[in-house]
Amino acid sequence: MAAEAHAPTASEYIVHHLQHLQNIKQKSIIDMSVINYDSVIVSVLVGFVGLFIFWLAARKATSGVPGRFQGAVEMMVEMVDNQAKANIHNAESRKFIAPLALTVFVWIFLMNAMDLLPVDLLPLLWQGATGDSHAYLRIVPTADLSTTLGLSCAVLILCFYYSIKIKGMGGWAHELVTAPFGTSKNPVFALILGVVNLLMQIIEYVAKTVSHGMRLFGNMYAGELVFMLIALMGGAAAMSLSGALLPLGHIIAGSIWAIFHILIITLQAFIFMMLTLIYLGQAHESH
Repeated sequence: MAAEAHAPTASEYIVHHLQHLQNIKQKSIIDMSVINYDSVIVSVLVGFVGLFIFWLAARKATSGVPGRFQGAVEMMVEMVDNQAKANIHNAESRKFIAPLALTVFVWIFLMNAMDLLPVDLLPLLWQGATGDSHAYLRIVPTADLSTTLGLSCAVLILCFYYSIKIKGMGGWAHELVTAPFGTSKNPVFALILGVVNLLMQIIEYVAKTVSHGMRLFGNMYAGELVFMLIALMGGAAAMSLSGALLPLGHIIAGSIWAIFHILIITLQAFIFMMLTLIYLGQAHESH
């Protein structure tokens, strides 16, 4: 006799929603052979949404009194531009870095905002489209460590590029072995300090890159888990209630967390953008 179908347990529900749509089964949290197709596809799609928003704003821009949409976009552009001027003092570099920072802010905000969609909406639609009731789909790219570390590594590469461009290869190499502890006229001490300085520089670059990506990932992963728990438990406010009040408590708890989460997704996008500007600004400075 075939086993009867049963509703997933709490742990099965959470585990299912934390699995990515990928090419092979992931064996660890960091596996370079794994491609998370859902993170790639969703991030590209919301990227096009961001491009469409800016295209629409540019298309409808007027020299007269701006409308609400144009005014909001102009305020955002001005805010990012002011932050770029405060951190990047090279006007030539700002021609690329300021638009980059604006792109980073909007793109990460849109990826974070996917967390505001109902937890089961897109996964259920995907399961219906594929005909597989166990199909996996995660819709928040920034809750994927590979996405956030990929972004932070891209910032690291830009830091290397501007360090070489502004200081020259020789100047940057000299900085790597003389900062932060300086050097010495004694050849032996100079060699020891050079090795120590280089190790400290490597540690600093690694720490900045890892923390840059982990901060965004940790906050969005935690937010995603809270939404799953609310969906699973029906809302903490309704746990002691029963019957028709349970769905009401679920809606109230989910709405309260979603409103609060709007602040989180905006703040995390802003922090990632600001750290990008700060790190690129440091790449322009001599030590």
